Amino acid sequence: MELVWLEDFSALAEYGSFVRAAEARHVTQPAFSRRVRSLENWMGVELFIRTPQGATLTEAGKQILPSAQEAARRLYRMRSEAQEVAGMAAKTLQFAATHSLSFTFFPRWLRSAEKGAPLEAVQLHSDSMAVCEQMLIHGQVQFLLCHRHPDVPPQIPPAQFVSKKVGEDVLVPLAGSSANFGTSPASLPYLAYTQESGLGRIVAHRLQGKADYLHLKPLFSSHLAAVLMSMALENKGVAWLPKSLTEQEVLDGRLVRALDESWDIPLEIHLTRPTAPVSTAAEEFWTKLGSN
Repeated sequence: MELVWLEDFSALAEYGSFVRAAEARHVTQPAFSRRVRSLENWMGVELFIRTPQGATLTEAGKQILPSAQEAARRLYRMRSEAQEVAGMAAKTLQFAATHSLSFTFFPRWLRSAEKGAPLEAVQLHSDSMAVCEQMLIHGQVQFLLCHRHPDVPPQIPPAQFVSKKVGEDVLVPLAGSSANFGTSPASLPYLAYTQESGLGRIVAHRLQGKADYLHLKPLFSSHLAAVLMSMALENKGVAWLPKSLTEQEVLDGRLVRALDESWDIPLEIHLTRPTAPVSTAAEEFWTKLGSN
């Protein structure tokens, strides 16, 4: 049994695709497939039903998924506890944060959260929402900082994690100030988020059944809000962008509202942690944040 097998198992259960799961795990698909098969051989049962459309969990796979995820977290906690006893990394706080929050919100928020008492060590892992969720599930980080919407729950087991609201944001439909999409609404170029993006899940929920009404024409997609912002600045289309990321560009007049305020999407910014114990330093930081 190898820890990496449990992490691969969880990733394939989430993505339902060997290709996408292998990309998220930063390995080739053949290597990823071999590791999943190794876990199934060790278990002695098939964990996935494989079809040309993807992979779905068998009943056995569904049964052991929560235990496999908890086992991975326990192993990472065991490593952290050993390092603390040895005096290594005892004070390091491990955060995973989506790219859009890493750029602007995280530094300001961390300064305010320190409350005049600087933290000894902080490590920030910045990636897509899907990867950040996996890092939290696997116990590779203690905290996940991300945008949340009440109608779009995160893809993590709710009973195993708890979160606090630490800020607010809003997604605004913006375009470059020099953009000229014509007078006809039939071809409004749309800059979209991919499925790996947490913001993408939220925007997709808001636009469900309404994309045709808005006459949106998908032109470009990325899981990075910063990339979509760059495309909007180049007058390539309309994108729902976080206010926290675009304040300066809007203030400078380089980005302008493309749709009225009824199409804004209010967001909350949450810090999420496991319900299970984390390191002493992490517990102290969580307690210092106070309740919201």
